[in-house]
Amino acid sequence: MSTQATAPDAPASQAKPAFQLRSAELRDVVPIVGLIRELAEFENLTHLLQVTPEKLRPHLFGEKPVAEAMVAEVGGEVVAFALYFTNFSTFLALPGLYLEDLYVQPAHRGKGVGEAMLTRLGKLAVDRGYGRFEWCVLDWNENAIRFYERMGASLLPDWRLCRLTGDALAALGER
Repeated sequence: MSTQATAPDAPASQAKPAFQLRSAELRDVVPIVGLIRELAEFENLTHLLQVTPEKLRPHLFGEKPVAEAMVAEVGGEVVAFALYFTNFSTFLALPGLYLEDLYVQPAHRGKGVGEAMLTRLGKLAVDRGYGRFEWCVLDWNENAIRFYERMGASLLPDWRLCRLTGDALAALGER
């Protein structure tokens, strides 16, 4: 499924798609990894980066995929991605959609790409009968926070993300 969006001030007869949204395909793994690297640089987290196309591919397109992705293209070039997966709410007794990452290259921000991606994911959650659509945002990313609030999202001030990874995860798994 693909969506095309046009520039708001373009006459309908001359309107060329500004960007196209579509489900990620196998051919998109390399560009998605490149965008993940850009995201890590933006978030100052390159020291945590371990992703490669070979490591990501089976999780999106393997025998038992655990995540899905969407991309935005401009002129045939992938300029944004959203990676998401199903989670579950015990309180609602319903699955939910969890957005792990959404990244739009700086040159394409402010053009409706992020809004279109969130809207598409919200519709996907509704169409699948999910009870929630959730994601995290870094507390210093004021632009993203304002954007998400304009989209209707609520920031949950009483919740903190907990994480085990690397040696800490291995140690817990060996207890």
